[in-house]
Amino acid sequence: MAGKQPTTRGRAWLLAACLFQVGSAAADDAPVLSFEQARERLEQVSDALAAAQAGVRNKQDLQDASRYLRLPEITGDVRRMQFQKTLELPLGSLAPVAEAFGIESPLRFVERDWRTRPIVTASVPLYSGGLIPAAQQAAQAATAQAQAEREAQRQSLALQLVQAYFGQQLAEQAVQVRREVRDGLQRHLDDALKLEREGFASRAQRLQANVARDKAERDYQKAVNDLATLQQALATLLRSGGAVGTASPLFVIDAPLGAREEFERSALQRHPQIERLRALAAQAEQGLRVQQAKLKPQVYLFGQYDLHRRDALLTDADWAFGIGLRYTFLSPNARPLQVSAARAQLDQARSGVSEAGNQLRLGVAKAWNELDTARTQFRLLDSSIAQAEENLRLQELSFREGQATSLDVIDARLALGGARVERAQAAYQFDVALAQLLEVSGQMERFDDYRRRADKVLE
Repeated sequence: MAGKQPTTRGRAWLLAACLFQVGSAAADDAPVLSFEQARERLEQVSDALAAAQAGVRNKQDLQDASRYLRLPEITGDVRRMQFQKTLELPLGSLAPVAEAFGIESPLRFVERDWRTRPIVTASVPLYSGGLIPAAQQAAQAATAQAQAEREAQRQSLALQLVQAYFGQQLAEQAVQVRREVRDGLQRHLDDALKLEREGFASRAQRLQANVARDKAERDYQKAVNDLATLQQALATLLRSGGAVGTASPLFVIDAPLGAREEFERSALQRHPQIERLRALAAQAEQGLRVQQAKLKPQVYLFGQYDLHRRDALLTDADWAFGIGLRYTFLSPNARPLQVSAARAQLDQARSGVSEAGNQLRLGVAKAWNELDTARTQFRLLDSSIAQAEENLRLQELSFREGQATSLDVIDARLALGGARVERAQAAYQFDVALAQLLEVSGQMERFDDYRRRADKVLE
């Protein structure tokens, strides 16, 4: 005799179960990375970090180039030119004699010819009015700015990794809890059907159990889809080309992390944004020195040598060397206004540093409070889960004995599942808040050190 065919709803659940098993098998084949390994991979494959590193190399090369500003500048100048030269030579006392021969005074010579004029010139700055040291220090500050931007990018990526990595851990916890809730409500539905057949439960109670089980199935499927989304996010961040397993669990630290003032001091001293703005202020300061240097004279040594004396003009020297002084009396650049603009830019940069300090203090306070809130929530939920488990056990036992309703069991089961999900969310919020606190205080590299100090771990 043929077996009973599954209903449409049963076929849908069967298909969902098969798809989840296929996804689970694919996830089992995925590489499993600890948080440290994931962070190492992120730093290797991140395009944003590679771009920031290229920016550092660019500024470092420019800084290295500025070291040679005091060396001689040697130039070659080759001209192929046609010229005409007219000379007049007065004869003076020889004029009467020349006149007897029909020669007029003064003698007039006209020369027109093509000449090649290759000349090598060298100049060495002696005094630039502060222009050269200002340019060198500005290049050094630009390198510091690029390095700060690279570190800011590295810490920002680490924060993104915490959100994606432990977000996947949270999603896996949610899938596990939703699956257990669904399975638990399925067992409750089986009990309700059995008790209904025996006359110890009403049809309404069985329908309540059926509706609750269906809702639990929907919640479970949503959790599975959320997990797939977060797996894709982590895989994209790590450029893995497929799902990546996570080996480092969600965690919470009950022990004190240190005084908030310590994190504020660290933020004001080490945060990349502060370092970047300080570097910009240093560049603005050197920019002011550059504009001030343009108001001063410049002194230099020079030397020149004629490589083709045969074509030299009468006024051209075979070689020459000496010292020169250059000063600009009038310029269309309105140099005093340029100095004023540079001073205003310096004031703007310094004010930016002060404002960034205020924002960092606020960021530390916000992350600190969020961290404390998440820790407190986790602690309270951790202690209430045991009570929820005991309540569920008693409600299930009472239902089998006819002393509790189906709704009581459903509520107990959902309360336990909700508490477990909320506890996982509190742990995730703690981990993200810790990362934000370390990022805003410029200590993101210490995240793994804090993670190893965890008092509570959600496996």
